[in-house]
Amino acid sequence: MQYIEKLKRDLEGKKNSMKIAVINENSQADKNSIIVNELKKVAEAKGYEVYNYGMCSSNDENQITYVEAGLCTAILINSGAADFVVTGCGTGEGAMLAANSFPNVLCGHICDPSDAYMFSQINDGNAISIPFAKGFGWGAELNLRYIFEKLFEEKPGNGYPKERAIPEQKNKKILDNVKKITHNEMLDILENIDKELLDHVVNLKNFKKLFKENAKEGEISQFILNYMNK
Repeated sequence: MQYIEKLKRDLEGKKNSMKIAVINENSQADKNSIIVNELKKVAEAKGYEVYNYGMCSSNDENQITYVEAGLCTAILINSGAADFVVTGCGTGEGAMLAANSFPNVLCGHICDPSDAYMFSQINDGNAISIPFAKGFGWGAELNLRYIFEKLFEEKPGNGYPKERAIPEQKNKKILDNVKKITHNEMLDILENIDKELLDHVVNLKNFKKLFKENAKEGEISQFILNYMNK
């Protein structure tokens, strides 16, 4: 009986599996291990997978700016290499703005657990940006863990308060359609974006390895894979 229950839980975990990417920019790279460790405590208990795209320390040879973190976020989301991205910078503002400048990315600025819960339930986004310098003091690792707990506590998009679920889901669809009009297609962006910027992102050590392992088949993934081989 215990074996059957365990098997059911394992199957449920696989069915609900989510790939979560972590991307740190250079000013907060030394906090990467704290972020990843706290995220894993929450994510792995739910059967989610965490992939660390770096930066892993301020001494990394390849530095990532918050603009590059935004581009990396967009590539991972649009290629299917990640279902959700955790990023940030000193204030969280720059990384959020950079991520939201791309299509199909809905990134929230998250400072505390209530932000995380309401963003998940009201906005149903696929990325968050956290301030890793501002207010990051004693007990900061606990705040991170509680943010991740509330972020992934329930199925997203259920509304807050619950009776607001239907109008909020409607607003989410409207916003998604607006973004389709106000943004270029991701493939067009990749073809026209500054090549020095794109070169740096796609040739990051962690990015190259993890992208090849996780990207789903499609035009965007093929474009990035071909670009890596140039």
